[in-house]
Amino acid sequence: MSRIALSDTMARLLPASEDLNALEPTSAGAATDWGREIALWPIEALRGADPVLGLAVLMIIALLAGEAVRRATGLPRALGAMLVGALASPLALSLVARAELDAWKPLIDLAVGLLVFELGARIRPRWLRDNPWLTLKSLAEALLSGLAVAGALVLLGIDHQSATLAGAVAMAGSPVITMAVLGELRPRGQVTERLLVMTAVNTVCAVLALSLWQIAVTLDADGFDWQPALAGVLYALCGSYLLGAFAGLLLERLSRQIRGTGLATLQLALVVIAAMLAAQFTVSPLLSLLVAGMVARARMGHRLQVEPQLGSGGTALTLLLLLTLGLLSTLDGLLGLWPLVAAIIGARLLAKVGTVLLLARPSGLGWRQSLGLGLALQPASSLPLLLTSATLGWPAHLPAPPAEPMQALLIALTLLQLSGPVWLQLGLRAVARESDARPD
Repeated sequence: MSRIALSDTMARLLPASEDLNALEPTSAGAATDWGREIALWPIEALRGADPVLGLAVLMIIALLAGEAVRRATGLPRALGAMLVGALASPLALSLVARAELDAWKPLIDLAVGLLVFELGARIRPRWLRDNPWLTLKSLAEALLSGLAVAGALVLLGIDHQSATLAGAVAMAGSPVITMAVLGELRPRGQVTERLLVMTAVNTVCAVLALSLWQIAVTLDADGFDWQPALAGVLYALCGSYLLGAFAGLLLERLSRQIRGTGLATLQLALVVIAAMLAAQFTVSPLLSLLVAGMVARARMGHRLQVEPQLGSGGTALTLLLLLTLGLLSTLDGLLGLWPLVAAIIGARLLAKVGTVLLLARPSGLGWRQSLGLGLALQPASSLPLLLTSATLGWPAHLPAPPAEPMQALLIALTLLQLSGPVWLQLGLRAVARESDARPD
């Protein structure tokens, strides 16, 4: 298994159950042991359950936890779902091994696709042309975030190759967490619209940066021919755009024959088809579905009514995805790697907030709104980028990067994704004051 992947062999934190019939409470100590076995029985039952059944049970627990978090703290339900996943992961109780997620990968891919398509469908591409300062701010925010993270790691002694990789990944926000939380808060205003645009732009920039990084690292290999690698990257990028444009145009054409609730079904079906074709043609499903949503919005305008998470089925898939994000969490080695982790989080925070504040006035946004936007851009996740490969792990054709900086990057991404709903609610509701959501 690649060094960037999470370990599936973490020792169990709790002892295995024994035969309850053999435990007779003949003494205080025996009674205590009997009580402990009863208390641990649900955990051991989940460990021994079929992976599909176990994850389905965890989804129910995550749903209840999300409601409890919402009622108790007023924070988004997504936080509760991810915390349940983190508790069930090797990080804590080790109820689900990472390898057991392979059977769920098609559904996870679909869940990512639904949210990315919704992100693209909520963006008005003409806005980037009409407001060049917004375009400049979106590009500058992504590039400076990557450069800041890479520079901070180089100053701490990390090699340039690993630092550049970490910077490329740190460029991206999290379309998954952003769209999941926005679907719950339903904010309206300039900050929310710019957040959507900038999240899409920095995600595309991160994919492009990773593509260029792949070419750069393979150039160092002995006897490497750069032309096939460049052709492969161009094929993936152009193929993603063409597939997305075709899906968006097909949605516009077919929507003329469909009205009402059938449009949501059509959107869901086209997302499935586009995601499967992207995997078949080895192009990026992330970029394809983002382009599909943007093309559909440009062609259909207000006729395109995208229900948050594409309805109740999409909501269930989003819950599964949030649970998966928690299951992929890792804090292994945090005590020894905390300087690198702090450098990644701090440099990324300063770059995103600083860039947005620096270009606040030229792009037509106030200082308070710009601060809220910078905070709302903090959620991050490696999952959408890792899903561009054949598995949830590191692409096999690339050299495995050094373990220390990559583990620090994973820890930083874990902290940023678990705290993502808090950053979004803080930025949009407390600072920018664009969300009128209230605890249920």
